[in-house]
Amino acid sequence: PAMAVLDDSRVRRVADAAAAVLLFYFLQQRIWPAPIGVVVQGLIVGGLTALIAFGLALVYRSNRIINFAQGDLGGVPASLGVLLILAWDVPYLVAFPTALAAAVALGALVEFVFIRRFFKAPRLILTVVTIGVSQILAAVAFVLPRAFDVDRPSQDFPSPLGLHFSIGNVVIQGNEVIAMALVPVVIVALVAFLRYTNVGIAVRASAESADRAALLGVPVRRLQTIVWVVATVLATVAIFLRAGILGLPLGSVLGPTILVRALAAAVIGRMERLPTIFVASLALGVLETTILYSTTTAFIVDPVLFVVVLGALLFQRRRQASRAEDEQTSTWQATREVRPVPRELASLPEVRWGARAMTWGVALLLIALPIVLTEGQVNLAAVVIVFAMVGLSLVVLTGWAGQVSLGQFAFVGIGAAVGGYVSSVWRWDLSLAFLLAGLAGAVAAMVIGLPALRIQGLFLAVVTVAFALATSSYFLNREFIHWVPESRGVERSPLFGRIAVNTEVRYYYLTLAALGLTIFAVQGLRRSRAGRVLIGVRENQRAAQAFGVNATAAKLTAFAIAGFIAAFAGAVFVHHQQGLAASSYSVDVSRRVFIMVVIGGLGSIPGALLGATFIQGVDYFRNIFPEPVRPYLQFLTSGVGLIVVLLMLPGGFSAVWYGARDRILRAIADRRGIVVPSLVADSRVVTAAVEARPEDGFLPEVDEDQLAAELVHATVELEAVEVGEGTER
Repeated sequence: PAMAVLDDSRVRRVADAAAAVLLFYFLQQRIWPAPIGVVVQGLIVGGLTALIAFGLALVYRSNRIINFAQGDLGGVPASLGVLLILAWDVPYLVAFPTALAAAVALGALVEFVFIRRFFKAPRLILTVVTIGVSQILAAVAFVLPRAFDVDRPSQDFPSPLGLHFSIGNVVIQGNEVIAMALVPVVIVALVAFLRYTNVGIAVRASAESADRAALLGVPVRRLQTIVWVVATVLATVAIFLRAGILGLPLGSVLGPTILVRALAAAVIGRMERLPTIFVASLALGVLETTILYSTTTAFIVDPVLFVVVLGALLFQRRRQASRAEDEQTSTWQATREVRPVPRELASLPEVRWGARAMTWGVALLLIALPIVLTEGQVNLAAVVIVFAMVGLSLVVLTGWAGQVSLGQFAFVGIGAAVGGYVSSVWRWDLSLAFLLAGLAGAVAAMVIGLPALRIQGLFLAVVTVAFALATSSYFLNREFIHWVPESRGVERSPLFGRIAVNTEVRYYYLTLAALGLTIFAVQGLRRSRAGRVLIGVRENQRAAQAFGVNATAAKLTAFAIAGFIAAFAGAVFVHHQQGLAASSYSVDVSRRVFIMVVIGGLGSIPGALLGATFIQGVDYFRNIFPEPVRPYLQFLTSGVGLIVVLLMLPGGFSAVWYGARDRILRAIADRRGIVVPSLVADSRVVTAAVEARPEDGFLPEVDEDQLAAELVHATVELEAVEVGEGTER
């Protein structure tokens, strides 16, 4: 009977899959009709996408991260193989194995040099490391053609097979035939490796639980190297074969286009069901080719892809997460909570006046900047402030609510479009333009946040990446959305109808005031009950719900607030630029903002400000530093520099900031003779007892009641620090 039930379930799944395929084909032919030959081409492209998606799934199962360097891992060896064919006339059967050998070496090198250094780091940090690795590999792929003296913008190469045939009016060339034959072979080899080899079984075991596998004697770190090598080889095969069909843009960055399609398929399959990932890849490939055939434009593919990903995640069957899955999810959301100033010291005059002096000192410095900067530098300083505002929105959404967004600048673009339209077309006041832009961003963020009610971890980040890609290519494109402001069509109208902001200095001060309002609002949120609820849901959603917290409302509130702040910053930005350029809101900018906040310190307001100053400020104001220092500053903001900073400062720059603050507080406590358990725990009690030890080695008598009271006080204080300031105890 058990076998009969199992067979029935398999038949049911096959029937459901067949019905879904037929329904998809029917809808596709109704909306974007295309001949069968175009559909076959889509299946070929989708099969290549599936190889990249399989690599993403393997890395995710092994490291619990989304590898944003997956496309670039295959791009470098594939570019090498294509260049050997084009520049040196190396035979196909020699260039392709050479590319595979380079992929093996590259995968092992990346895992050993970069990934292994962050083996025990929070998964969020390791995800940022993969973004840094992608930047490094993109730079290598960019300069690689110069070594072969190839400078043509797009390259393809003839097939070693003279075979070709026609399906209707579509000709299937030799390279497509090779892909049709080789992709199934690679997939079968991958399945056989994972299922029937000892190494493959060990990889699957370590993917389920690395700690348990290590206890059983499985060499987990060695298997990590194998996983990254296999993922790199899969990506290399896919991009090399794709180059023979669609061309390979040598000398330019591949960009997120290929990666987003693979990510979409992998997320639809929940990073674990390889058959579902394969079918989804085929469907997305057919969808892309038929849209291109019917509409002759590539811009509409990105919004359709976003809708497909959003719908697939919303309509997937929701399952109850286990505690193990909750623990895995928490590694995404792990951020160091900022320790408040201890109550014992908060009321001291030197502490209160020191904090005020620091705040007013930074404020006066920002106010005085236009005195020493040129007009162009003041313009760039205002851009840094806008990025700091966007960073604060990520502090709320990712740092406090635990919802990862890698497309945050898309909400900035939405706010820029709405704010620019309200002020330039409706001629409303600038303050109303800012307000309506923020409300539009809040609504858009809540729509994007709907999958957060059903999924956890970085799956949601894929939705935000797809949304950012669709926003930059379609939603901010005047060819499709005609009311979007032009690149030079937004005027700086007076604020409140009276305050002129038409100069760079005046608008800088407006931007600075907007940052001050944003900081005030975010601080108020953190101190309120809503802020404590966000932290509680992030740390343990089950426990928060047990105390009557509505986790759904908390998550949507975080999305709404973060979307409002980002769109508000977008309205400020579009009037600063006096126009809207879609390229300013690309996926690369969103990833840069996310890196900026992680480098600064994801869980704190100063972290967003420090990250913006470091990433954008160093980039914009590098020329004001002495000539010998400039290369080092440029290195720090590169992919390698970001990885080095994360390796040295896993808590970000804010950890250094608060570490220095705690050292000052300890010095004040020592000078005053105040025992602060949250700073030194019970070390002062033990130290005092040791110092009072007589020469015979025996400890003096201790008042047990007093010692117990001090230890209880220390324990309560430490628990309060962990929970956060303002929590009811």
